[in-house]
Amino acid sequence: MRSYRRFPLLVPVLLCALAVLAARPTEEPRHGPHQAGGGGVGAEVARLYEEAAVAAQEYEEGRREAELQRSRAQRYEELLERERREAAVLREDLGRIARAQYRTGGDVPITARLILTDDPEELMHGQHAVWQADLAVNNAIGKSSRAQARLAEDEEKAEAAWKALEKRNTELVELKQRIERKLERARGRLQGQANDSAAAGTCRGAVRLDRPKAVRVSLPPPWVAPVETYEMSAEFGSGGSHWARRHTGQDFAVPIGTPVRAVGEGTVMKVSCGGAFGIQILIAHPEGYYTHYAHLASVAVDQGDRVGPGQWIGQAGTTGNSTGPHLHFEVRVTPQLGSGVDPVPWLAARGVHL
Repeated sequence: MRSYRRFPLLVPVLLCALAVLAARPTEEPRHGPHQAGGGGVGAEVARLYEEAAVAAQEYEEGRREAELQRSRAQRYEELLERERREAAVLREDLGRIARAQYRTGGDVPITARLILTDDPEELMHGQHAVWQADLAVNNAIGKSSRAQARLAEDEEKAEAAWKALEKRNTELVELKQRIERKLERARGRLQGQANDSAAAGTCRGAVRLDRPKAVRVSLPPPWVAPVETYEMSAEFGSGGSHWARRHTGQDFAVPIGTPVRAVGEGTVMKVSCGGAFGIQILIAHPEGYYTHYAHLASVAVDQGDRVGPGQWIGQAGTTGNSTGPHLHFEVRVTPQLGSGVDPVPWLAARGVHL
């Protein structure tokens, strides 16, 4: 059986699979009134996160398309193999007819055979059957030959399309790796700036992180998780050497620079730097609760700003008393530390299941 890469019906589908990378979102950061310079790194990290996500999505789409084509290729190859077997049977039939003609005087002109035969009617009947069979087989062989010629041409096109698809997927892998390397360097610069701010106890000011239009929704849910993709780590109430008594929130392990979202509608009560929580944001919500976001690398809001559910308010980091990149998230009944409730059931009661 021939390689599954070679069959004619894949050509148009394969050519459609070679999509061009989507346009990248751009950021135009606006700095808060106390901007100390260098805040553009946060916007760069956010942009690189989006580019990496787009590249990863397009690579996955290309990989799935390739798997689909392989499955189709196997089915089409089975059909082609059946056609080849049918053509072989036709050729064998033609050979039997040729041998029969030879044995019955097929090399003698039909006029001479009519003169010599004792039963001309039977001879003509047999000859007519031979002519019909011969014509049918010749037509089948001609059709098979034309089909083989088309197959050879389409195989060449299909092979070229497969190579183009594989090249495109390779390019997407390389693009994603380049973006990730740039992202890693930008994350390092962002965390360096965050450490300086936390050590000085002075925030750099808000670096506006405008969400790309491609991921905006017209009617966002009233409550969301504080980060989109995460791994839950230290739980509310757990013990550890890093906390005076018990852990006062829920930790989400995420890379430096991950966009942090307001979980619901509210007003920014406080943006501060330094201390055990490093760079932190406190938001007051209409129903009397407060949410706290700590160990950030940057902030995207100022005190007094109104925020909506899912709005980017900052970027995760590892400032303050932190052992690694993560978001420390609290839900409080008052603005003060120590009034926290378990964030997991609190969010679950609002339709957000972590």
